Amino acid sequence: MSDAVDAVVAEVARAIDADLPALTTEMTDWFVEVIPEFRHDETVRKLMVASTSANLVAIVDMLAHSIPSDQITVPAAAAEYARRFAQHDLSLEALLRAYRLGEHRFMQWAISALDERAGVGTRQALAAIAEMSRRTNSYIDQIIEGLIDIFETERRRWNSRTGAARAAQIRLVLDSDNLTEEAAQQLLGVPMRQWHRAAVAWLPSDGPGTASALQAAARLLQEETGRGTALTMLADDRTLWAWTGRPDHADVDLTRLEDGVANISGVLRIAVGASAPGLEGFRGSLREAVRARAVAETAEDKERAVVRFDDVAVAALLTEQSEDLYRWIARVLGDLMADDVGTRQLRETLRVFLDTDGSYTHAAARLHLHKNTVHYRVRKAEELRGRSLAEDRLDVEVALRAASLLRKRLPWGGSAAG
Repeated sequence: MSDAVDAVVAEVARAIDADLPALTTEMTDWFVEVIPEFRHDETVRKLMVASTSANLVAIVDMLAHSIPSDQITVPAAAAEYARRFAQHDLSLEALLRAYRLGEHRFMQWAISALDERAGVGTRQALAAIAEMSRRTNSYIDQIIEGLIDIFETERRRWNSRTGAARAAQIRLVLDSDNLTEEAAQQLLGVPMRQWHRAAVAWLPSDGPGTASALQAAARLLQEETGRGTALTMLADDRTLWAWTGRPDHADVDLTRLEDGVANISGVLRIAVGASAPGLEGFRGSLREAVRARAVAETAEDKERAVVRFDDVAVAALLTEQSEDLYRWIARVLGDLMADDVGTRQLRETLRVFLDTDGSYTHAAARLHLHKNTVHYRVRKAEELRGRSLAEDRLDVEVALRAASLLRKRLPWGGSAAG
């Protein structure tokens, strides 16, 4: 760059510097107007103004004194403002948008100041604008690179600290028998006298897992609140607990959740408790979601990304007594308990037959089999049991459902014990 162009750039920088206090106010007011995340309380607003001022001073000094770009560092006020942004759970995108908007506004000021300079030819003016734009853009690029690291480091640190505190508060509410609804509401900042629905989102222990998948699951579950409230916590590094609260009872939109999970990850799964009111609903819905997860992890059907407790309640309520459950299933099913392929087919056919109110025709349609095949399999299943379905039909239905949903939890292998 020629000395003449360098001199013009320095002159423009000094002209901007003369009006910098007013220009700083103009820019910060503009940020507040166009970026909702910049509408802070008075304390943080002062820090935002200090951050803007520090960046403008640094840019003016860089232009006025030809300071090399490799000497650019994030001003202290700008770094602290980025940390506050992270602490208040504001988006990094909004912060970076302000820098790009600020760069554009600064160049408008520079062009206006240059236009007021006498004796600057067109060629020289264009060269000066190009140089100011290059240097300002270089400054913004380097500051943004530093701010991203500052923001993300602070977000991780802050989330770790606040997440641990929030988890402790939630566990206190879940485990303290003598806690009142008012006390629970004070601890969590969530209205207790509403309808609560809990969900558990998890990644398999033997598969890939990322924090971003669980964060996406949290956002998806929060969208289910509609006009209500939401609360989330990490139970461990692969499990998220979430509650949604509403003033009225509303069923979960399974299709929406399943579509949302499909867009997040093929391995993420969600178990959902039933909606219930008050503090007991807050606790009870989570217990149901946890039990539904236990069923989902041990069921024969691994294709379902979202499992509702009400759809697996019979098996879910039996998950805590696996050995006793196995002995009871063995007594009810007899040799129909065997784990070979043929016997599993008989169990499934019998389950569908009972689920269709004992209709061979409807069972055949659902299973895509001939009616005679269903008739044969039902008769064969009765033979393996050693007694007719008429004797204890309800027990058979429950046993078949539990055997299907809890297959991996049960000690399969060989004939049933009498």
